[in-house]
Amino acid sequence: MNEHTHILEDGTVVTHTHDDHHGPHGHTHSHAHTKAVLNRMSRLIGHLESIKGMVENGRDCSEVLIQLSAVKSAINGVSKIILKDHMEHCIVDAVRDNDKEAIDQLNKAIDQFMK
Repeated sequence: MNEHTHILEDGTVVTHTHDDHHGPHGHTHSHAHTKAVLNRMSRLIGHLESIKGMVENGRDCSEVLIQLSAVKSAINGVSKIILKDHMEHCIVDAVRDNDKEAIDQLNKAIDQFMK
Protein backbone atom coordinates (compact mmCIF):
# COMPACT_ATOMS: atom_id res chain seq x y z
CA MET A 1 0.00 0.00 0.00
CA ASN A 2 1.27 3.46 -0.91
CA GLU A 3 -0.03 6.62 0.70
CA HIS A 4 -0.38 9.74 -1.42
CA THR A 5 -1.19 13.27 -0.35
CA HIS A 6 -2.44 15.81 -2.85
CA ILE A 7 -3.12 19.50 -2.38
CA LEU A 8 -5.78 20.78 -4.75
CA GLU A 9 -5.92 24.24 -6.33
CA ASP A 10 -8.56 25.30 -3.80
CA GLY A 11 -6.32 24.28 -0.90
CA THR A 12 -8.09 21.01 -0.07
CA VAL A 13 -5.62 18.42 1.22
CA VAL A 14 -6.45 14.87 0.22
CA THR A 15 -4.65 11.74 1.43
CA HIS A 16 -5.42 8.24 0.26
CA THR A 17 -3.82 4.84 0.13
CA HIS A 18 -3.29 3.05 -3.13
CA ASP A 19 -2.90 -0.71 -3.42
CA ASP A 20 -0.17 -1.55 -5.90
CA HIS A 21 -0.79 -5.31 -5.88
CA HIS A 22 -3.92 -6.10 -7.77
CA GLY A 23 -4.23 -8.18 -10.90
CA PRO A 24 -5.41 -7.19 -14.37
CA HIS A 25 -8.83 -5.49 -14.45
CA GLY A 26 -8.72 -5.46 -10.65
CA HIS A 27 -8.17 -1.82 -9.89
CA THR A 28 -10.36 -0.51 -7.12
CA HIS A 29 -11.62 3.02 -7.43
CA SER A 30 -10.22 4.56 -4.25
CA HIS A 31 -9.66 7.93 -5.83
CA ALA A 32 -7.70 10.67 -4.13
CA HIS A 33 -10.07 13.42 -5.04
CA THR A 34 -13.52 11.90 -4.48
CA LYS A 35 -14.32 14.13 -1.49
CA ALA A 36 -13.08 17.25 -3.27
CA VAL A 37 -15.05 16.35 -6.40
CA LEU A 38 -18.24 15.80 -4.38
CA ASN A 39 -17.74 19.12 -2.55
CA ARG A 40 -17.28 20.95 -5.84
CA MET A 41 -20.35 19.24 -7.32
CA SER A 42 -22.43 20.28 -4.31
CA ARG A 43 -21.28 23.87 -4.82
CA LEU A 44 -22.09 23.60 -8.54
CA ILE A 45 -25.60 22.32 -7.80
CA GLY A 46 -26.12 25.21 -5.38
CA HIS A 47 -24.84 27.65 -7.97
CA LEU A 48 -27.20 26.25 -10.62
CA GLU A 49 -30.12 26.47 -8.18
CA SER A 50 -29.34 30.15 -7.57
CA ILE A 51 -29.15 30.80 -11.33
CA LYS A 52 -32.51 29.09 -11.73
CA GLY A 53 -33.83 31.50 -9.07
CA MET A 54 -32.37 34.42 -11.03
CA VAL A 55 -34.30 33.30 -14.12
CA GLU A 56 -37.51 32.81 -12.11
CA ASN A 57 -37.12 36.33 -10.68
CA GLY A 58 -36.63 37.85 -14.12
CA ARG A 59 -33.03 38.92 -13.56
CA ASP A 60 -31.09 40.46 -16.41
CA CYS A 61 -30.18 37.91 -19.10
CA SER A 62 -26.56 39.01 -19.29
CA GLU A 63 -26.18 38.44 -15.51
CA VAL A 64 -27.63 34.94 -15.96
CA LEU A 65 -25.23 34.23 -18.83
CA ILE A 66 -22.24 35.39 -16.77
CA GLN A 67 -23.25 33.03 -13.94
CA LEU A 68 -23.77 30.16 -16.41
CA SER A 69 -20.30 30.81 -17.79
CA ALA A 70 -18.89 30.51 -14.25
CA VAL A 71 -20.69 27.17 -13.83
CA LYS A 72 -19.28 25.94 -17.14
CA SER A 73 -15.75 26.80 -15.96
CA ALA A 74 -16.37 25.04 -12.64
CA ILE A 75 -17.61 21.91 -14.46
CA ASN A 76 -14.45 21.92 -16.57
CA GLY A 77 -12.40 22.23 -13.37
CA VAL A 78 -14.10 19.20 -11.79
CA SER A 79 -13.68 17.22 -15.00
CA LYS A 80 -9.98 18.06 -15.05
CA ILE A 81 -9.52 16.80 -11.46
CA ILE A 82 -11.27 13.53 -12.33
CA LEU A 83 -9.26 13.10 -15.53
CA LYS A 84 -5.91 13.77 -13.82
CA ASP A 85 -6.77 11.41 -10.97
CA HIS A 86 -7.80 8.73 -13.47
CA MET A 87 -4.52 9.15 -15.38
CA GLU A 88 -2.41 9.03 -12.19
CA HIS A 89 -4.00 5.83 -10.94
CA CYS A 90 -6.19 3.79 -13.29
CA ILE A 91 -4.23 4.48 -16.46
CA VAL A 92 -0.87 3.86 -14.79
CA ASP A 93 -2.28 0.50 -13.67
CA ALA A 94 -3.80 -0.19 -17.09
CA VAL A 95 -0.47 0.41 -18.86
CA ARG A 96 1.36 -1.79 -16.35
CA ASP A 97 -1.26 -4.55 -16.74
CA ASN A 98 -1.48 -4.06 -20.53
CA ASP A 99 -5.22 -3.32 -20.15
CA LYS A 100 -6.09 -1.98 -23.61
CA GLU A 101 -9.80 -1.78 -22.76
CA ALA A 102 -9.24 0.80 -20.00
CA ILE A 103 -7.17 2.93 -22.38
CA ASP A 104 -9.85 2.69 -25.09
CA GLN A 105 -12.48 3.77 -22.54
CA LEU A 106 -10.36 6.78 -21.57
CA ASN A 107 -10.00 7.75 -25.23
CA LYS A 108 -13.79 7.59 -25.68
CA ALA A 109 -14.33 9.68 -22.55
CA ILE A 110 -11.85 12.31 -23.77
CA ASP A 111 -13.61 12.44 -27.15
CA GLN A 112 -16.95 13.06 -25.40
CA PHE A 113 -15.48 15.63 -23.03
CA MET A 114 -13.73 17.61 -25.79
CA LYS A 115 -16.77 17.90 -28.11
